[in-house]
Amino acid sequence: MRLLHRACSRAFLGTRQSSLCLPSPSRDSSRPYSTHLPGAQLNIPTEYSTSSLLFHSSQNALKNSELPAEVRNGTTKRMNLFQSVNDALSTALAADESVLLFGEDVAFGGVFRCSMNLAQTFGPERVFNTPLCEQGILGFAIGAAAEGMKAVAEIQFADYVYPAFDQFVNEAAKYRYRDGTEGRSAGGLTVRMPCGAVGHGALYHSQSPESLFTHIPGLRVIVPRSPIQAKGLLLAAIASKDPCVFMEPKALYRAAVEQVPTAAYELPLSKAEILRSGSDLTIVSYGHPLYTCTAAIERAEKDLGVSIELIDLRTIYPWDKETVLASVKKTGRCIVVHEAMVNAGVGAEVAATIQENKDTFLRLEAPVMRVAGFSIHMPLLYERFNVPDVTRVYDTIKKSIAY
Repeated sequence: MRLLHRACSRAFLGTRQSSLCLPSPSRDSSRPYSTHLPGAQLNIPTEYSTSSLLFHSSQNALKNSELPAEVRNGTTKRMNLFQSVNDALSTALAADESVLLFGEDVAFGGVFRCSMNLAQTFGPERVFNTPLCEQGILGFAIGAAAEGMKAVAEIQFADYVYPAFDQFVNEAAKYRYRDGTEGRSAGGLTVRMPCGAVGHGALYHSQSPESLFTHIPGLRVIVPRSPIQAKGLLLAAIASKDPCVFMEPKALYRAAVEQVPTAAYELPLSKAEILRSGSDLTIVSYGHPLYTCTAAIERAEKDLGVSIELIDLRTIYPWDKETVLASVKKTGRCIVVHEAMVNAGVGAEVAATIQENKDTFLRLEAPVMRVAGFSIHMPLLYERFNVPDVTRVYDTIKKSIAY
């Protein structure tokens, strides 16, 4: 039955690929899924072409202080997120012959085209398809990593990673500890997977299971927000001595476009980034919801006369507690926003950490609040109501400020 379901899903994707990969900013009213109202003031489509989270000029892109000097003095190219992932994979394959790339349909370019032309460039021994078996993909990847290869495995959708969960928990994450002084580990392992809502992915193509991986000591869990971040963080993950789970927000694959440095570079893992400074409230998020947060912040600062700090965790495990705690100590208020369901999620961990820390707890002017997906399965018709939107974030800002 599972194979039949997956076959049907692939057939569906084949006919709806462009729709799934690039959600249209405006919908035909006859279509049976939710969208913004014609007179909406807050819940309107994100205008990625003007978003302050993206670098629309080469000059601004190369100002990033995290980039090495030689990269800042180089050139950029306009890329969307899937192209930057492709560029990172190509860069890694060209730089190190021990890098392997594999997964379902990877040699054909992948469902989201992230591996386009890589098999032709680097050959079928290094870029290849696998059977439809997530547990087998991870088992092979762990073995290759343990023998010194840098294995980059793709799970076609995060929704289908669960058969491989035992491999993550009991093999990849524990390998170094179990092997002791023998010195082997699965540190060369990187597992990529598209995640998150797209507007009509429903039960099996819109899940956000990232918090499950944050309960596994030994893994790094990374979620990029933009093309520049995706390239630098993916190259850092491939080079890392720890097994990494690299979760790519698929709604951003074609929507998020910016100037990306053409040279190779790595961005720091487990280091958050302050995207905008503020003094009255801290918002912590990662991945796709950062664009929602930005829209809510811009409106709230205008309407309420407040100053709001926005932090991108980037790596959600192990996460950068110091940056978040320092921000909350300054502002006295905090909201955590993510697509994944609210219970036992990243927001719960951030909130507990803030309230367990003496300095931040005594500084709080309001309870730490969460804006997240509800504790339900992702519904097809009502997906937009489950994903945090600008109104929900805006209302929570008002609630925190007024507390």
